[in-house]
Amino acid sequence: MIPKEIIRKIRRIQITTSRKVTDVFAGQYQSVFKGVGMEFDEVREYLPGDEIRSIDWNVTARMGHPYIKKFVEERELTIMILLDVSMSCRFGTVGRIKSDLAAELCSVIAFSAIQNNDKVGMLTFTDLVEKYIPPRKGMRHVLRVIREAIYNVPKGTRTDINNILEHLNRVTTRRTITFIVSDFFASDFKKILSVTNKRHDVIAVTITDPAELQLPESGIVKLHDAETNAPYVIDTSDPEARNLYKRRTEEMIAGREELFRSVNVDSIDIRTDQSYVEPLIRFFRMRERRLVRG
Repeated sequence: MIPKEIIRKIRRIQITTSRKVTDVFAGQYQSVFKGVGMEFDEVREYLPGDEIRSIDWNVTARMGHPYIKKFVEERELTIMILLDVSMSCRFGTVGRIKSDLAAELCSVIAFSAIQNNDKVGMLTFTDLVEKYIPPRKGMRHVLRVIREAIYNVPKGTRTDINNILEHLNRVTTRRTITFIVSDFFASDFKKILSVTNKRHDVIAVTITDPAELQLPESGIVKLHDAETNAPYVIDTSDPEARNLYKRRTEEMIAGREELFRSVNVDSIDIRTDQSYVEPLIRFFRMRERRLVRG
C-alpha cells in the first residue's frame, strides 16, 4: 500500500505540473512535436507535378508505370520517458534531491502529452530495467506514471544507458519521442544512443546538483560513491583539491555535451537549484526555430 505522504506528494505534483502545462507548456509542446511526424497511407498513380522522390519503385516495377507513396500527418504521437532511478539520483544539497526534480519533469512531459491526445509510456532503470509502463492515454494512466516516478524501490544501484536503450528498441514497434531523464553518470553509450536516435527522436534531460559541479569548502569530508559505495576522504579546504574536482567535472560535462552533439541528440540541462521552466522553454523555442528553417 502506498504511504499517505507519497499520495500527498503525487497530488501536489499533479496540481503543480498540470497548472504549468496549461499555462506555459501546452502550446509549446504542440507547436514543436505535433504535425512533424508523417506516416505511410497508400500508393497512388503518379501525376505530373508529383515529387519524383516519392515514387515507390517496387510498385512501379510491378505495375509497369509510376506510383508514388502517399503520406499523412500522424494524428497522435507516442512519448516515452526513460527515468533514471539509480542511487546517484537520490542526491541533492539545495532545494530538492535530483529524483524529486526528475519526477516533476516526468509529470510535465506526461501531462503535455495527454493534453495533446498523445500516448505516454515509461521505463525506469538503473543498471537493470526496473519497470516498463506501456504507452497509453488518459488521466488515470498519467497518474500511474507519476506514481512510479515518485514511489519506486529499485533493485539496481548503478546507471546503464546501453541496457535501457536496447530494451526500448525491443519493446517499441513505432517511432517515439523519447526523453531520457538522468544524471548520465554512465559511460560507453555513444553507439547505442546513435542507433536509437535514428529510430526515435531522443532528447537527453540532464539533472545536476551544484555540489556536483564545485565542492563547497567544508573541511575534511568523508564521502561515499552513491552507486558503488566506495569511500573517499577529501580535504575540501585545500584549493588544489577543489580546483582538481572542478576541472574534472568540467571535462566530464564537456565530453557529455560533445557526445550528444556528435549523434544529433538534443539536450536540456536542469539544475536542482534553479527553475526548470526556462530551460524547457529555451528547448521548445530552439526546436521551433529548427522547424521553421526546415
